[in-house]
Amino acid sequence: MDTPIVSIFWFRRDLRLTDNAGLYHALKVGIPVIPLFIYDSDILEQLSDREDRRVQFIHQAIESLAESLQLLGSYLLVKHGKPLEIFSQLIQEKKIAAVYTNHDYEPYAQQRDAAVEHYLNKHAIPFHTYKDQVIFEKSEITKPDGKPYTVFTPYKKRWLNTVNSFYVKSYPTEKYTSQFVTMPPEPLPTLKDLGFRETDLRTPGKSVTEKIIAHYDKTRDYPALAGTSRLSVHLRFGTISIRQTVQLAQKLNVTWLNELIWRDFYHMILYHFPHVESGAFKPAYDYIPWQNNENHFAHWCAGNTGYPLVDAGMRELNVTGFMHNRVRMVVASFLCKHLLIDWRWGEAYFAAKLLDYDLAANNGGWQWAAGSGCDAAPYFRVFSPLAQLQKFDKQYLYVKKWVPEWESSNYSKPLVDHEFARKRAINTYKAALTEYKNNK
Repeated sequence: MDTPIVSIFWFRRDLRLTDNAGLYHALKVGIPVIPLFIYDSDILEQLSDREDRRVQFIHQAIESLAESLQLLGSYLLVKHGKPLEIFSQLIQEKKIAAVYTNHDYEPYAQQRDAAVEHYLNKHAIPFHTYKDQVIFEKSEITKPDGKPYTVFTPYKKRWLNTVNSFYVKSYPTEKYTSQFVTMPPEPLPTLKDLGFRETDLRTPGKSVTEKIIAHYDKTRDYPALAGTSRLSVHLRFGTISIRQTVQLAQKLNVTWLNELIWRDFYHMILYHFPHVESGAFKPAYDYIPWQNNENHFAHWCAGNTGYPLVDAGMRELNVTGFMHNRVRMVVASFLCKHLLIDWRWGEAYFAAKLLDYDLAANNGGWQWAAGSGCDAAPYFRVFSPLAQLQKFDKQYLYVKKWVPEWESSNYSKPLVDHEFARKRAINTYKAALTEYKNNK
């Protein structure tokens, strides 16, 4: 009996059946489609914490995806290993017409996909990828001279002038689900099979009330309020559609839409300037002589700096894997400017702890706080953690939740005096930038 011809759709950062660009194109061809997910061992082996909330989130999303496919009479093929080796195995087992997937813009992913495409092409198998996790990618939004924007405001203006119903229209994937391969389900690997353990993960919902979004511009800066969507992890792993999310933002709140445009902006920056993964966007900022006091860093990580808003944010992160965006700016600025610790240390800590960790957004946020980014806060802007507390948590509701001892004698003394740290940061930055300028 001849082996049937099939196509493969490779799920990655797009863990949903609805409004999925690559999946839509795979199904529409008319060749039976095998849905595939690979637990990439090259990624998982880099995770030192065997109780990783993100791995558990992905595991839950895969279970949900498999259940949805089972209802359609199909199954999700789940593998664990190196993608190249997995595809080598699949080529031997199946007659593959093509492999479909969606773009991933991170440097590791681009190298992986290039290697997979090269391997498949050697076996005369096309590798089709599509835009799915952003509205505009790569060079779709550029300056009139064709160069990428490096300042957000003109980028946003061009984004808003360019976007129309075509760019945010949903893909009607559900019309073609009969094209999934019909097969009984196979057992899915457990977290233990993957080398991980259960965590205390509390997954945010995939939907958000219109009331929260409608009032987002008024409530987003107050960490004690439920004033943000908490959808970032779902956008990160594609369990919801960016197109449908933007449609909602266009309808309800321009301020929330701006946050989604920032997301496109940082992905564009990472694509055009991949060196930002490990270096400053502005090379002058690599001249800063960071103090990198390991004791101070440990206090910052644990939420024991003596500054209540900073400590509340770090404790929330450590316990939940989430931190309010306003507080992220405060704790990042504090690490870089008050403690003069390299932003890469903080970025790596966030990368290990954040449930919604996204390289482009995390890197962009940290370089913004450090002053080294493409559209960053000026180096002489140093947040006062106490002023931020008075402005955004005046009743101390957020602080009391996470730092209950903050008013007692047991609370940590401040690691540094704010005014001393502010002046030291400004002088240190100024000297480093002057040195860079003189050495050019």
